[in-house]
Amino acid sequence: MAIPDFQSLFVPVLHSLEDGGDHSVRETIEYVEKKFHLTEKDMSATLKGGAQTVVYNRVTWTISYLRHALLLENVKRGVFHITDRGRKVLADNPARLSIKDLMQFPEFAAWLASTKVGKRSAAAESSLVDDTQTPEELIEENFNVLERQLADELLNQVKSNSPGFFERLVVELLVKMGYGGSFEDAGRAIGRSGDEGIDGVINEDRLGLDVIYIQAKRWERSVGRPEIQSFVGALAGQKAHKGVFITTSDFSESARRYAKSLENKVVLIDGSQLAHFMIEHDIGVSTVNTYRIKKIDSDYFEIS
Repeated sequence: MAIPDFQSLFVPVLHSLEDGGDHSVRETIEYVEKKFHLTEKDMSATLKGGAQTVVYNRVTWTISYLRHALLLENVKRGVFHITDRGRKVLADNPARLSIKDLMQFPEFAAWLASTKVGKRSAAAESSLVDDTQTPEELIEENFNVLERQLADELLNQVKSNSPGFFERLVVELLVKMGYGGSFEDAGRAIGRSGDEGIDGVINEDRLGLDVIYIQAKRWERSVGRPEIQSFVGALAGQKAHKGVFITTSDFSESARRYAKSLENKVVLIDGSQLAHFMIEHDIGVSTVNTYRIKKIDSDYFEIS
């Protein structure tokens, strides 16, 4: 079962507390895990930054929203229990609660209003209340939209430039990713252009303990299985066991299946992946804005 959105957790989290005892965040997460039959993969899934699991992020935001609605209250850091108001809400046996439902409580409405920056339109207000994502997830989703748009623009720029530019780009990317030693070493190893791309051998590491055969094609059409088979032949001719095939287009399904079936390791990088690697390694892009998300430093408050 997929991980429920954080508003869908409002009622289950209240039920996890209905025995009236004090419960920790960990106990609440374990309750959610069992109730929704979450798998190990579900439990280990993280937000893009990797600092939090999705389950932890959603449960803690659920607890925060319920606390501001006075449906539960903190006993001490990380431990809480249900309130009389929370019991009354459960007594109505709601199938689901949403942010709209919590707006009936003046304390919650005042808190939510205090978190909004500036004036919003009615549509924006409705979107905020209806959204099923946590604030971090909203940031991540919009970040992903911007990154996809940037990747499309990057790939168009790469395709519109010369084969020589593409050659330098691939060399720079491989060096930034840790292959080939220096830019000069990698350039000497790869720098033989032709067929709108480059071919050559590059060191897997700076010590040259192993080599990787590189082929890159600045193509518009899809790369099929015959091109991969030809590449594998070239790989054998170089006595190399590892290869990377880079294209500005994409690979056919038969090409991908064939690459996976090989005994030698052959990695396929299509245009979309190429663009995202460029973004990750700051090639052809620059940072416009940086937003730092901070949280409470619990260790600070442990000092007596």
